[in-house]
Amino acid sequence: MKDYFQRIGRSLMLPVAVLPAAAILTGIGNWLPATWFVSGVLKLAGGSILDILALLFAVGLALGMSNKKDGAVALAAVVGYALTDYVLRPENIATLFGQKITAVNAAFGTPTHNNVLFGIVSGLVAAALFDKFGQTKLPQALSFFSGKRLVPILTALAMLIFSIVMIVVWPFVYAALVAFATTISNLGWIGAGLYGFFNRLLIPTGLHHALNSVFWFKVAGINDIGNFWDSHGVLGITGRYQAGFFPIMMFGLPAGAYAIYRNALPEQKKRIGSLMLAAGVASFFTGVTEPLEFSFMFVAWPLYLIHAALTGLSLAVAAFFHWTSGFGFSAGLVDYVLAFKMPLANKPYMLLLQGIVFAILYYVIFNYAIQKFNLMTPGRDPKENDVPESDVVLSPATEDKYLRSARVIWQALGGDKAKDNLTYLYNCTTRLRYKMTDTALADVNALKHAPGVMGVNVLDQHQIHIVIGPDVQFVADNIQNIYDGNLSPTLVTPLQSSEVTPSETTTPVNHTAIESLFAVADGTLLHLEHVKDDTFASKVMGDGFAIEPINGNVLAPIDGEITMIAPTQHAIGIKTERGTDVLVHMGIDTVAMNGAPFDLKIVVGDHVKHGDKLADMNIKAIHEADKMATIMVICLELPETATVKIDEELDFDGHGGDYVGQIVYQNKDKK
Repeated sequence: MKDYFQRIGRSLMLPVAVLPAAAILTGIGNWLPATWFVSGVLKLAGGSILDILALLFAVGLALGMSNKKDGAVALAAVVGYALTDYVLRPENIATLFGQKITAVNAAFGTPTHNNVLFGIVSGLVAAALFDKFGQTKLPQALSFFSGKRLVPILTALAMLIFSIVMIVVWPFVYAALVAFATTISNLGWIGAGLYGFFNRLLIPTGLHHALNSVFWFKVAGINDIGNFWDSHGVLGITGRYQAGFFPIMMFGLPAGAYAIYRNALPEQKKRIGSLMLAAGVASFFTGVTEPLEFSFMFVAWPLYLIHAALTGLSLAVAAFFHWTSGFGFSAGLVDYVLAFKMPLANKPYMLLLQGIVFAILYYVIFNYAIQKFNLMTPGRDPKENDVPESDVVLSPATEDKYLRSARVIWQALGGDKAKDNLTYLYNCTTRLRYKMTDTALADVNALKHAPGVMGVNVLDQHQIHIVIGPDVQFVADNIQNIYDGNLSPTLVTPLQSSEVTPSETTTPVNHTAIESLFAVADGTLLHLEHVKDDTFASKVMGDGFAIEPINGNVLAPIDGEITMIAPTQHAIGIKTERGTDVLVHMGIDTVAMNGAPFDLKIVVGDHVKHGDKLADMNIKAIHEADKMATIMVICLELPETATVKIDEELDFDGHGGDYVGQIVYQNKDKK
């Protein structure tokens, strides 16, 4: 558990490093005269970052807590947080319960907007689900949603359940805190101290807003901020729920930051020094404390308890001596100067003296606690680097077929020099699309015979496509891990001769068997080599035929089951009775049209006969987008004894559904 919280702390360093920029922009904006245009722009700019604090934490935790730093886990965290934030908005709660928005429980106002707790939960959930299901292989019919694509879906479901729980629970928690705050408000300076303590303690949950609403605004009639700036109140009393924050934010926390820097490991001091300096300056000038607080909140939580206790002590001391002041944004130097001459500011100069005392307390106590209890504050954890040691995976004792394929492909791309050769790694739904300094450096023959590889297409001097099939993601992920240094490129066992075949199949064959192929549309029959796409024309994906259509009726070219539909609707997979996968690809480069020209008439799991309608294709829209409407029919991963034969003597009359050829399965022993 301790290590888990330390990992949370390390993960938060990424978003925390962003916050000083927001604090400085906001601080300068508040420092300048409010009537200046640039003042408003700076405040908006800084506020825009602070207003997505919870989202930043969601992304930072997802990336930091997952075993693999993959963009998919960050995307999942964004999905999870956005869902929760949207569901719990007051206007949506009103819609769900058929209420007017004015009747919605106050718990769903400010306390749920930009709630750091929700961001943290979303990040942790996304990371856990990515580690658990990021390599899950779904059945063929759902293969597109396998692996990392599954994680955002599961995260959304998990955070939906969390949101439903919050709809029920959150109002009770909020009401309990408001009642508690109202009670302690009657305890004078002791109540001010308790408020300060719980204000800091509740920041990770976002529920400090519930306390603030009682003491700063009109929820319980105190309205400390409003009365101070309107000069309606009692000198020495009004402002006591604000004044004690100035010594903490202007002096205490910056001194604590210095203690953290002093205790950093020598090799980490330069990095931690720059972070602590920026965070300390932000706290002093603007009163924005999140960069500092979140840097040690989880990684050294006892220190955060000390910070909360010292904040409570500061508010109690200021309230006891009736030293009062106020702020409009936060308790930094900017607001201190602006409030200094306000009528209800009582001996505000004493807050500076109190601040010096608290600076000493923070430094001494922080320094002692860090050393005495060996707290892993920023810069003290040996694992604190961009890629934690626990994330580096050495070659396992055994390797699955995808990892094995990745290692063979890596060697064929250059082995020890592959990382230098590769300049861009990307994969689509069936192919590895790589860019290289020079494709001549790749051993194309070895690639063609690598396990799991269906074909290779060298496009030019710098681009190469390696056709894998629907499971391409799992090979691509392993190659990326090898590229990143997280996996060894060395094969566990030497490559066997039985593996170096162009493709594998488990399809049984008779002495001779055929499956007939039929025209997929009305139009002109084309041999694949005449298709104006190098990948299809070179037959690296498989053999087949094409039709240049004259209308948009797309028909099934063979009997079988629909096993795959591309998310962009442009490609359909059919598995025949003999287990052959047939791809119907509508148009060339139409994937970029995001499904707009296609109206599908089938769903995954449907059984079709040749001639059954698969889709309506808007040829006009495709041509207007400067694309080609050619429909390719590709037989994927055929056994080496099987061939596609298009009838050369066929007098094709251009009608969809007419016979055009066949797949012939021939036994090896058959002469």
